[in-house]
Amino acid sequence: MRYRPRWTGTAALLGGSAIWALVLVSCMTTSRTMVAPPMIAGATYVGSQKCAQCHEDTTKHFDDATHAKLAAAESKLPETGCESCHGPGSLHVKAGGGAGTIVNPGNSPETCFRCHLDKRGEFTLPSTHPVLAGKMGCGDCHDPHSGNAVASVTDAEALNAACLKCHTSQGGPYVFEHEASREGCVVCHSPHGSVNAKMLKARNQNLCLQCHFQEQTSPTSILIGGREHATFLPRGTCWSAGCHEAVHGSHVSSSLRF
Repeated sequence: MRYRPRWTGTAALLGGSAIWALVLVSCMTTSRTMVAPPMIAGATYVGSQKCAQCHEDTTKHFDDATHAKLAAAESKLPETGCESCHGPGSLHVKAGGGAGTIVNPGNSPETCFRCHLDKRGEFTLPSTHPVLAGKMGCGDCHDPHSGNAVASVTDAEALNAACLKCHTSQGGPYVFEHEASREGCVVCHSPHGSVNAKMLKARNQNLCLQCHFQEQTSPTSILIGGREHATFLPRGTCWSAGCHEAVHGSHVSSSLRF
């Protein structure tokens, strides 16, 4: 009699988790081809090792950066991570450095948009960070030269760090903090752009109701946090109706009223 193994629920769950783990690891370790690397007329690729000879401070942590996995399709060199964003560097090396012989993504987001096409669209929405206006760049929030350029959604402290560099007052500390801040600013805000004011993910109380469960006890009664809210919700958003104005945290009110 031939034995045929049967998948139990636990075995299937563990097997599925293992497969997803392999997929995630491959995404972090597999080299990626740059969609449309910037070009410099007359220049050829020299490889990231050449860049390290002068830019050691920038490249010393680059090996573990997600952008280090990038490669220019037209280059036969195995490592062109730097040149995938800065363009081929032969003229820059020959000139001993200097502007005009290399691309500086810090001066314009266009290099980033070559791969991150969706972000170009988000920055054209009504409420955005002033990246297209040239008042800040992608590098102000993302570090392309070390580690993961995008903080993990499971690490709220790292996720908030980029925001708090500019928005210091929103970081507290507060006597009564808004628990949402523990999950990261991006729980409520779309950092690249939104159709709503202040880059909020929703323009009204629907934003708050994503976390604060409402209970309909009768046609005329709505409980939120055990308190009657039926007469308050129609007045406007939770923070603009004169109720929970201290949305990031408060020193005097556990209901974030002041």
